[in-house]
Amino acid sequence: MERNRTTEVSGFLRASGTKLVNGSGEEVLLRGVGFGSWLLPEGYMWRFPNGGDRPRKIERMIEELIGADKAARFWALYYDRYISEADVRAVAAEGFNSVRIPINARLLIEQEEPLRCREKYLQLLDRVIGWCRDHAVYAILDLHGAPGGQTGTNIDDSEFDRPDLFTSERNRRMTIELWRLLAARYKDEWIVAGYDLLNEPLPEWFSSYNDRVMPLYKDIVRAIREVDEKHMIILEGVHWATDWSIFDEKLDDNLMLQFHKYWNHPDTESLRPFLERREAWNVPIFMGEGGENNCDWYVGAFGLYEDHGISWNFWTWKKMDCDNSPYSVPKPDGWPLLVAYLEGGARPAAETAERILWDYVDALPLERCAYRPQVANALLRRPPLRIPGAFYGCKGEGVSYGFGPEARPRPRPKATAGFRAGDRTDIRFVDSRLDRPNFQHMGGEPWQADEWMYVHLEEGEWLAYEFVVPVGGADSYTLESMVSSDGYGEAEVRLDGVPVASLGVARREWHTLRTSGFPAGPGTRRVTIRAARGSIGLQWLYVHA
Repeated sequence: MERNRTTEVSGFLRASGTKLVNGSGEEVLLRGVGFGSWLLPEGYMWRFPNGGDRPRKIERMIEELIGADKAARFWALYYDRYISEADVRAVAAEGFNSVRIPINARLLIEQEEPLRCREKYLQLLDRVIGWCRDHAVYAILDLHGAPGGQTGTNIDDSEFDRPDLFTSERNRRMTIELWRLLAARYKDEWIVAGYDLLNEPLPEWFSSYNDRVMPLYKDIVRAIREVDEKHMIILEGVHWATDWSIFDEKLDDNLMLQFHKYWNHPDTESLRPFLERREAWNVPIFMGEGGENNCDWYVGAFGLYEDHGISWNFWTWKKMDCDNSPYSVPKPDGWPLLVAYLEGGARPAAETAERILWDYVDALPLERCAYRPQVANALLRRPPLRIPGAFYGCKGEGVSYGFGPEARPRPRPKATAGFRAGDRTDIRFVDSRLDRPNFQHMGGEPWQADEWMYVHLEEGEWLAYEFVVPVGGADSYTLESMVSSDGYGEAEVRLDGVPVASLGVARREWHTLRTSGFPAGPGTRRVTIRAARGSIGLQWLYVHA
């Protein structure tokens, strides 16, 4: 199916059973990115240590180094440049249809009671929402840092590393009133997809407060509905949005449930609790934050969401000195001096600190950033694209994999126990003594040689993989396959069900076979690899023009 991003972003988005539909009643799957570190700067995206891991610590450092007046100028430039119309335009051009906008309440709130917000920062939200409307990109408002902190860690700009949203009645009231204010301001903005009430409330070590989350959600929803009946409500579970056991009541008819997923198995088993709740409550579900890994993991994880019809949002659009976000902010010369200062080292001279910080804000505009096309290609499954063999489709037996007429259950190798266990496919390590897969590559590090897996196929068994050819893509593509065989094997390659090649696999050593010149028009294309004779091992596929 060919995706048409500009026509699907149309009118108020709402829940309809387990699906999302737009203003015309057409189904929409959200595919988006998060604008992390813009209105709530996160230290790791600045390559800072723990001493600069959250907004208030970064603010303190900058003011110490260059003074209050110049610090104010720095932040004005930062908020103006970190996300600009060029960013929203590029998001749309890549083929994403949505953005998630993290908000820090401390930035917005000028007066606590009665609540009053700083108009200049609300206008930043107005501006980005206007750009989203102009470029047909849905915007999700995400309260990433609630008054007092909903998480009690750096990610919510916590002052005391406590979730004081849940221990202070004043913080609770401010949170409710903030959402009432935002809903009243944006009630007629159809490009706003929904309200993400709290990001990642209460990690496990604060679980004693879990019973306070749903009552707060209930009061926030009530306040929103007093001024806005149109926008979708989005609820996250506790413990980094992975635990949905708190959901004991469906609070609204226009509701979506959100989970987050990092650094673990990209398989159906890992999603089972979320898929079951989707069916039980008849609501859409949303993988609202996930990423910070390498592109091979992205291919598996985001393909998994697609196969299960789950909307998703990638974290994050850009950050400093990286190759695992779509854009990388250049690291200014002298940046290690700031890092050392945060770690207790020497204080840089004011002139030096100024020069480094101005170089940083000068590097923020998108045209100054390094483009990493491989990231968006992995998320959207566009060539050039490498697909690890173990990341075949997740649509089940008979659709994404099959065992042939002589199918028989086989014991799975212990080395990969727990990954895709329900499929009964034979997933093995290429050369490893590991007892389980390692998907924890937070900085985007590539898999080491002993971390690679492959799928062993006996005669008649097959695997299916999908990729997406964009409008304006190449007329024909080449498929390279990394394969081996225990003896002599033969692999049949099909594209959309039509045979395109038969490849002899005659060596035990891993080697690459190439199928060139197969046509593939715009839309989702399906490659099937079948062991037509003997047995074969499949480590990865690489599709390119």
